[in-house]
Amino acid sequence: MIAVKPRYQQLKDLIIERISRGELLPSDRVPSENELVESEKVSRMTANRALRELNNEGYVERVAGRGTFVADYRSRSHLVEVHNIADEIERRGHTHSSQVVRQSRQRARGEVAKALHVEQGTEVFHLLLVHYENGTPIQIEDRHVLTSFAPDCLAQDFEAVTPSAYLTGVAPLQEAEQVVRASMPIAAVRQRLQIDASEPCLVIIRRTWSGGRPVTFARLHHPGSRYELTGHYTPPGTSRAASGDVVRLEKLSQ
Repeated sequence: MIAVKPRYQQLKDLIIERISRGELLPSDRVPSENELVESEKVSRMTANRALRELNNEGYVERVAGRGTFVADYRSRSHLVEVHNIADEIERRGHTHSSQVVRQSRQRARGEVAKALHVEQGTEVFHLLLVHYENGTPIQIEDRHVLTSFAPDCLAQDFEAVTPSAYLTGVAPLQEAEQVVRASMPIAAVRQRLQIDASEPCLVIIRRTWSGGRPVTFARLHHPGSRYELTGHYTPPGTSRAASGDVVRLEKLSQ
C-alpha cells in the first residue's frame, strides 16, 4: 500500500518543484497563505505549515509585512573557520557529491614548495576535485599534501570521503591560514564550474598546519554567483550578543 503524503508536504513539493524548474527565481514572491488556500483548496493551517517549513529549510524567506520570497541559493561558508564542505552542504539539507579529476604524485615547485616550506622538487600528493551541491558544481578543490604527512593519501576514495575529512582523521588540525581573493577564472575552471566567461570566482587560498609545520596547501575556486563567506567576531572576554543571523542586503537598483 502506497502511503499518501500529508497535504502540507504535497504543497511544499509543489513549490519546490516550481523553484527547481525555474518558474520561481531567487527573490520572486511566493504565493501567500491566502492565495494558496484559494488556488490549492487547502486550509489556512496547511498553507501556513508548508510556508513555515519551507522557510526553516531555506527554500524561501518570509519578510514581515511584505510576503514570502524565494531564497538566494548561494552556498555559504564561514570566513575564518575551516569546515568540511560535505558537512556544510548537509547542514543546509542538500546533497554533496564529488568528482576526482586528479589524484597523483608530483614534485613541488614554485608557490607550492614555498607554501609548504619544502625544497623545490620535494614529492607531494596532488588532489583535484569538483564538489557538487544537489548536482551543481560549487567548488574546485586543488590541494597539495606532504607525502610524509599522509602517506596513504593516494589509496583513498575521495568520492566517498572528502580530503578534508580524511586529512583531519590523519591528524587534528592545529592551525590554518586563509586568504580570500576575487579572480576571473581560466577556461578549465569555468568549464568545471559550469559558469560563463563574465563570471568571477571567489578563491580561498588555504594552508593548514600539523605538528608545527604546514602540511597542506589548497586553492578552492567557487562560482561568484553561488557562494559567499560569512564571519562573526566576538572580542576575548565578552559574551556574544548577536543571534548569528546573517544580514541580508536589499539588491541595489540600477
